[in-house]
Amino acid sequence: MNKRFLAAILACLLLTGCGARRTEPLSEEPAAGGEHIAYVPLDDRPDNVERVVYLAESLGYTLDMPEADLYRTRLDSQPLNENGTQYGDMAALYEWVLDREATGCDRYILSLDQLLSGGLVNSRHTAETLTVTLSNGTEMTDTELLESLMEALSADRNNQVWLLDSVMRLAPTVGYAGFGVEEYNALRSYGMEPRPELTGADLTVENIVADYRLGGGGTALAPGDFGLMEEQVDDYLAARQRKLTLTAQMLETRQRAGYGNYRVLIGIDDSSEEESIQKNEIAYLRSQLREGDALLSGVDDLAFKAVAKLYLEEHGWQGAAVSVRYFGGTEDQPACAYDYQPLTAIVAEHAEFFDLSLHDGADPGEMQLLVLTQPADEADKGRYMDALISALNDCRKDHIPTILIDASNGRYAASYYEKLTKETELGYLLSYSGFLDMAIVTGTALSHGVARYAFLQSGQQTEATERAFVRTLADSVIKDFCYKHVVREDLLAYIRNDLGASADNFWNPDTDRAAILSRLESGMDAASADVLKNLEQSNFISSLDPYEERGWGGVALENYRFPWDRAFEIGMDIRLGDFTEPHKAVLGFYYQ
Repeated sequence: MNKRFLAAILACLLLTGCGARRTEPLSEEPAAGGEHIAYVPLDDRPDNVERVVYLAESLGYTLDMPEADLYRTRLDSQPLNENGTQYGDMAALYEWVLDREATGCDRYILSLDQLLSGGLVNSRHTAETLTVTLSNGTEMTDTELLESLMEALSADRNNQVWLLDSVMRLAPTVGYAGFGVEEYNALRSYGMEPRPELTGADLTVENIVADYRLGGGGTALAPGDFGLMEEQVDDYLAARQRKLTLTAQMLETRQRAGYGNYRVLIGIDDSSEEESIQKNEIAYLRSQLREGDALLSGVDDLAFKAVAKLYLEEHGWQGAAVSVRYFGGTEDQPACAYDYQPLTAIVAEHAEFFDLSLHDGADPGEMQLLVLTQPADEADKGRYMDALISALNDCRKDHIPTILIDASNGRYAASYYEKLTKETELGYLLSYSGFLDMAIVTGTALSHGVARYAFLQSGQQTEATERAFVRTLADSVIKDFCYKHVVREDLLAYIRNDLGASADNFWNPDTDRAAILSRLESGMDAASADVLKNLEQSNFISSLDPYEERGWGGVALENYRFPWDRAFEIGMDIRLGDFTEPHKAVLGFYYQ
């Protein structure tokens, strides 16, 4: 009887024209407008390109970027960039930044891994000094380029310059410069070994480098014990030395009089909770930071954090109180093998960076931060999921702005994402993150969520900013729910079993890329249907004072692509329909 009654109610709503209304996605978008930020990305992956564009536009900025070929990374056997290499064009990027300065730009977010090494991946593999030739024939080393660029951008006191950098991870990238998985595993084990701890006046670049080859007890580590040859360790440590030296030079240069318009944000790349080769590097770099700088876990979220922080500082952000609730029981542990701190510590450091005051769940705060961790007890996974979903729905009912982080590292399988899709209003969230490595999800979710909350306080919304915000949230949810946990698993099996190829590089061996793309498109069409329906029937917060909501319109996905011709991540375009009046729900059925 209950099912019949609900069906009758739904039929009445549909017959009276009150069914959930979907607006058709538009072919043209309103112009973003706003102040310009000159941005040199870490590389050409979606989290460093289109998602940064969305975030910037959601805050009223326009992001200026170089041509994609200038910052693209190519894996082994893939077509080279126009500069004839696998990495970005440092000379052209240097000249691009100076061109932006000549036009009067005064906001910059610049990846030093890209400007000085041609991208994150190449920075891990490069042991020698790089030399570039400018368009006028002038030659510059990487260190000279750094000095020249910083001097040029310091001349205009109106410039605000964010320099993004990284602590080199424990091993280079597989599938680049001939580097293989066995070498990766061996070098990562070598890098994870403790080194003699340096403190105080002994904490210098020279001493850190001198101890690279020593174990925690001061005895030399034998490369053969890790299955490595001497020359492999030599190249690895030379790349680390180059990377650390360049970062140290940047920090030293920034200390000069007249260089006060620089802010530094350093990310810790794939790490370990062990006292690894990174420990002294991290301690040294932290000791060199000035007020306003930061060294935080995560690298692929650096641009998100810089854009958000730039906006907060320009608009007089006074901080906010955030209530934090963890579900799963393992928040006091690292979220995965690549974190160097417990999840609670990483959340706390990012909260401090964004001037957030954290409270436990008993205090409602201004925002809610809900975090799903790995399950402490496998038998209780259902209870953890249900508790989080209940909390999320309570926040929705009470109109509390909410950030959701999935730090479970995939331990709840697809059932969790299905439950969220069926039982919650996904489009109501301030932000969501769960797709990339666990070291990155905290910074991604908090930067987007805090930026959105601050922007709502400013009352400067336009159609363009609202659409950029919605696109940001849709991108994050769809890629995690639909691609990572459904379609990618199918693709991995298809590529390896049916095509006999590598999911890590569609060019090595040369593979039927059209077939892979077709499989992606059909898979995403099926996997995204319920999530898109949820979003299209969701409301989002459009004002805090007075509190107001708007209804999502239609959402269409198109132009799927594999930025690095590998299955790990995808890019896609998101078209949106006009927003609607707030959707309403009766007995769980939406109508408007």
